[in-house]
Amino acid sequence: MQSIVRFGFVVTFALGLSACALSEDTVSLQYTPMAGVGEVGGAKQASVVVNVVDARSDYRDRVSTKKNGYGMEMAAIRSDRDVTLVVKEALESELRARGFRVGEGPAQTKVDLLKFYNDFKIGFFSGDAVADVTFNVQVVGANGAIAFSKPINSSGKAADIMLASGSNAKEALENGLRTAIANLMQDPEFMSAVMKAGAAGGKPIS
Repeated sequence: MQSIVRFGFVVTFALGLSACALSEDTVSLQYTPMAGVGEVGGAKQASVVVNVVDARSDYRDRVSTKKNGYGMEMAAIRSDRDVTLVVKEALESELRARGFRVGEGPAQTKVDLLKFYNDFKIGFFSGDAVADVTFNVQVVGANGAIAFSKPINSSGKAADIMLASGSNAKEALENGLRTAIANLMQDPEFMSAVMKAGAAGGKPIS
């Protein structure tokens, strides 16, 4: 009896994946700001410009790909706007929340977006949507000196899913983006670099 029930789950999951796998989806990615954020002392005296460049080598035209019940890639899942804008706006919102002046010099936060993609993992009873969000970040002062340089990598997940759908890819990608931005904003070296490079003349704030 148990084997029959298990087989029923597998068939249902496979059919569900196959049914929606042929049609493309478009998702609207949203960023949820970090909770409990306060103004950083001295941030109002620091200004920063955020630039995000699409440096992805794969899947630049989509953020995920549907799969059928056999794990074969099918229709594309696309973002309704450039994902570099999604990342840029997320980072800018967190910097503003901490009191930084965003959109004017002298400092620049340069982001090379390397990966922004969700992959569906097909399991026995159900599956998972697993997103990879990776970017390199540099903080550059007015004199061109690099004050900070580090890769940021995170993953997001939508667990125990029954469909390789746009909504599940969206959940995983949004979770991955939140984690990546949080990892960056909680890095004291990054915050210190923005503070120092963003001060007038790129000098530390006294």
